[in-house]
Amino acid sequence: MDVVTTTPGTDLGAMIRIWRDRLPPSAAGLRTARGRRAAGLRREELADLAGMSVDYVVRLEQGRATTPSASVVASLARALQLSAAERDHLYRLAQLVPPSTGTISDHVPPGVQRVVARLGDVAVAVFAADWQLVWWNRGWTALLGDPAESRERLRNFARDRFPVDGSAPHLARWPVDEEDRDATDLAVVSDLRRATGRFPHDGRLAALVRELNAGNERFAKLWATGEVAAHREDHKTIHHPSVGPVAVDCDVLTDGDSELKIVIMTAAPGSEDETKLRLTAVAGSPAAARS
Repeated sequence: MDVVTTTPGTDLGAMIRIWRDRLPPSAAGLRTARGRRAAGLRREELADLAGMSVDYVVRLEQGRATTPSASVVASLARALQLSAAERDHLYRLAQLVPPSTGTISDHVPPGVQRVVARLGDVAVAVFAADWQLVWWNRGWTALLGDPAESRERLRNFARDRFPVDGSAPHLARWPVDEEDRDATDLAVVSDLRRATGRFPHDGRLAALVRELNAGNERFAKLWATGEVAAHREDHKTIHHPSVGPVAVDCDVLTDGDSELKIVIMTAAPGSEDETKLRLTAVAGSPAAARS
């Protein structure tokens, strides 16, 4: 007689299928064609949202891949718009320890995902408390280039501001001018210091601060001021290769205890810059010239 070791339908693959089937494409900001049979996400749609191959999603759902990495689980949780409790359950099914209190979370709650998905073509990105990019939309890609072209570790705004190896920025694929660069630099550094007080045991944040202190003289000088503040707004001119310079307002909203940063770029209503911003969505994201 067979011994049942798990409740049917509750293993990793089954739960991914259940969560995929319940999430309508519209909730993920996807357009749906008439006559569509699937009420939830298709496997290829989940794969695209999570930044992984369709084959890997299939292997997960079929139980042929049972121990995904923490970064894969985090991506799946975001793509499936899981609650915090569901995210933790997914981690445990993958035989991983869920993110603990006192450490930075890359999870984007369903409420935040609903809000940013309804902003349409507005350029929006979500950063974790250490300025690690965790989500972006097509408007962001069209305006600034595709962050997916860079390795995940390099998708960090603080590293872009204070490079330690002289590398080009990874979050903006073409030149960006700012109204007050010094003020923005100080705001980013002081915001990171605030994060160290909020998440004192986070290893990724501590490693980032050590790296920038040791490798970037400007960061070390600003860090030594001891200022504590949050980065809220900025004004930028993005030199888009297809539509030319676009002046935008960059506003930063913070979500609750997780300290997620929702970055929204908009242009003045009725302005030429607003027209250009819309044109970037039509032009798409041209390949950037990278050395």
